[in-house]
Amino acid sequence: MRPWGRSRRCGVVATVLALAAGVLTASAATAPPAAALTPPVAFTADDLPTYQTNGIVWTLAEADGVVYAGGTFTRVRPAGSAPAEGTPAVNFAAFDAATGAPTGCSLSFTRTSGTATVRALAVSPDRSTLYAGGYFNAVNGTAVNGLAAIDTATCAPRPGFAPGFGATVRALDVSANGTVYAGGDFQTVNGTGRRFFAAVTPSGALTAWNPNADDPGRALKVTPDGRHVLIGGDFFTVGGTASHALAVTGADTGAVARAYPDNFIPASAVIKDIVTDSASGGWYAAGEGAGGASFDGRLAMDLTGFGQRWRDTCQGATQALRVYQGVLYAGSHVHDCSTMGGFPNQVRKHLTAQKVDDPAMLGWWPDTNDGIGEPVGPRALTVASRGGRDFLWVGGEFTTVNGAAQQSLTRFATSPDTGAPSVPVVSVSAPRAGQVRVSWRASLDLDDSLLTYRVYRDGGSTPVYTTTASSLFYSRPQLTFTDGDVVTGRTYTYRITASDGRTTSALSPGASVTAAGAASPYAARVLADGAELYWRYDEAGGSFAADASDGGDGGVYMNGPGYRSVPSAVAGSAALALDGTDQYVYSDRLHHYTSPSPYSIETWFRTATTRGGRLVGYGNNIGTAQGHTSSISDKILYLTDTGRLAFGVQTGSTASRPTLTSAASYNDDVWHHAVATQGPAGMRLYVDGVQVAANTTAGNRSYNGYWRVGGDAMSAAWPNRPTSGYFAGRIDETALYPTALSAEQVAAHHALADTPTGPGETTVTLTPAEDAYVNGVAPNTTYDDNQLASRGSTPYLGYLRFALPSAPAGQRLTSARLTFRTSSDPTAGSTEPHTLVPVTGAWSESTVTYNTRPSLAATVLGTISGATAVSTDYSVELDAPALGGALGSAYSLALTGSGTDSLRIWSGEIATAAWRPQLVLTFGAE
Repeated sequence: MRPWGRSRRCGVVATVLALAAGVLTASAATAPPAAALTPPVAFTADDLPTYQTNGIVWTLAEADGVVYAGGTFTRVRPAGSAPAEGTPAVNFAAFDAATGAPTGCSLSFTRTSGTATVRALAVSPDRSTLYAGGYFNAVNGTAVNGLAAIDTATCAPRPGFAPGFGATVRALDVSANGTVYAGGDFQTVNGTGRRFFAAVTPSGALTAWNPNADDPGRALKVTPDGRHVLIGGDFFTVGGTASHALAVTGADTGAVARAYPDNFIPASAVIKDIVTDSASGGWYAAGEGAGGASFDGRLAMDLTGFGQRWRDTCQGATQALRVYQGVLYAGSHVHDCSTMGGFPNQVRKHLTAQKVDDPAMLGWWPDTNDGIGEPVGPRALTVASRGGRDFLWVGGEFTTVNGAAQQSLTRFATSPDTGAPSVPVVSVSAPRAGQVRVSWRASLDLDDSLLTYRVYRDGGSTPVYTTTASSLFYSRPQLTFTDGDVVTGRTYTYRITASDGRTTSALSPGASVTAAGAASPYAARVLADGAELYWRYDEAGGSFAADASDGGDGGVYMNGPGYRSVPSAVAGSAALALDGTDQYVYSDRLHHYTSPSPYSIETWFRTATTRGGRLVGYGNNIGTAQGHTSSISDKILYLTDTGRLAFGVQTGSTASRPTLTSAASYNDDVWHHAVATQGPAGMRLYVDGVQVAANTTAGNRSYNGYWRVGGDAMSAAWPNRPTSGYFAGRIDETALYPTALSAEQVAAHHALADTPTGPGETTVTLTPAEDAYVNGVAPNTTYDDNQLASRGSTPYLGYLRFALPSAPAGQRLTSARLTFRTSSDPTAGSTEPHTLVPVTGAWSESTVTYNTRPSLAATVLGTISGATAVSTDYSVELDAPALGGALGSAYSLALTGSGTDSLRIWSGEIATAAWRPQLVLTFGAE
């Protein structure tokens, strides 16, 4: 599996991303157009004007176009009015489903002492009777005790119906024969023992149904065939049978027909709601738990054998459920669906939708706040029909809906959809000759995950490109159009709209770019080596960091970093400045990483900080304006307070963090190239084209997450943890690969970042990909340290391998020289000449010895003379035509001598980068 590709079946992302890849090409233009609502979602996310209450709505029911609300409140008022306004409504109100206004049915639920409340409503199958349960002892002055029957035609309590419940009734349902089933806190009914569940006849007489639970009941539902009653609550036993929070009972006696052991629902969880759906043959339960190991999500169960179909393990207690046209709508305060392959822990969402046969989240995201009371947001849902439209009503504790003030009641309709998608955020670039690349962040629409995008060029009214793609708030893939109909040197401007099929966003602000005549050699090599995420940070502002690769993983700039910082690490590009406090970039699409898949992290950085910081890392949270950071992090490239570069992972347990750390420090306020790789051979850390550390660790943590650049949380368990988790400095050219880059590739990337030296001329500077020396006195020893040596008698031979780049387009190699510094060893300088010759045999810096030394060519590429002083810089010109024939390949040189005076120079392992050998290649016009 690719290390950070989209999750194939992690529940959420696999379902919602309609395209097989985040980048769109011309073939995507044939995708089906967006509809006003993305099926199977049936309700818009646009809340309608609705009366509201001044307290909590605990329960909802509907009959014949009327919606009944029960709770703990004293007044109702129009939308937009103050809490003190409106008319009295004591714990109960009735509304026209289509207008949201009161119907005139006014009932007052009270009690002589304590706070009265209505906690449960249910309508008889013939729609003639509304049953209300709760904590009250009078309705409009008529004595009742916890359960009342209301005639729906007259809005009057039904005479003679007055069963006595010893405590609060919290759940109700009515069977086809009129039996009223109740659950709650009571332990007696009409003076007879009934622990937490009971049933009465239409006249109010107690029946034989007696589940006899050991703790309160909170939910119940009669099955469609009338043979069973599904019960939920706090209990651990039912009729003496162990069954926690959920049980299936017979509708006649309450005997247990299906029990669920303690490990089916964790002991810390309860069931808050149960609904059935004949069309899907299923029933669904809402969980409320405590802590990450509990159960807060939804259960989909079978109506035949009562077994589990699927389980939603999102966190954020679920309070209410309703099924409509194959979709399960839920009220909760869900905030973490990472165990489902969905969004990580972040700001709470309160209304969600899922297909009845799949727990993956659908693109329906209207929202409330938590509100008053506990607070948890929505508490009740119901669906009502009136005037040819269907309405989803929501009640609860909330005080806002979709960001506007609205207390405890709201509603959504099947039509019309009036909310337009967000305006696309666009970035343009000219990566190759004859091409302009237009990239944009997928828009967001709260009820339309599938949107149609139209790209307009230079103010035209006809789109030059049209495509359709899916996105969700936590996974918004980058979309891309490559315009090949451009002329070099001409500037083009692009604007984009997003449409849900009925409403269309405004045009995005114009984004302009001048078509280039040539590609960036550095960028071309990064892409050729397989980068699947490549942020160049060339945007002038905004929140969108374009991905220059075909991976389609745009980034999000957080907290206003410094854009277009110069000088950059690579010619023709810009860098990003970060303040080390809270600025960073995160990937806009959820990834799933599976160990031990190989990967590489590459970036350039420049800093003088003494507080360290994270450069690039993988974590389980995107972060938000509210400051969420990752609780799980690994695959981290970071700086210590002393400027040393570290690369660490987690393996097995959170306490195990194998970490590579450089010997040298790099907080010297110059650009440095960092590459970290991990694969079957282990971990490798490279700085400025040279490997500085390695180990054999091949594994790391597997989890859903996001790449973050510039900052995230770091626990104390990380070796040499920096003072700051956030990086202060400049960063540029960040790339992620699904492979472990080779030493030659790393060295080539570093070399290609050099800038042109003059008109028509390009200089590339290379450091060794590998170097070592051998000693004839110790013929079986490998010398892979910070020096290279050369001598003829009692021989030393030094070896250097370079990854030679191909010549830039239209250029040839015109000159080559090797620069080096003699070491500080007293014998480092030499009065004798030493030669550089091509190596024709195979060798490796980790295994080469004098007895296994490679064969050499007779050709002399260059001769070192006069390098007599220690700790001094020298250079030697090399035979450019000879090297020119090896361009584009790995090429090895041998440092040899014929006399008795040794030459010692610093190798690529020396901590000070400026002292390392460098091969300087100059290219000019052909």
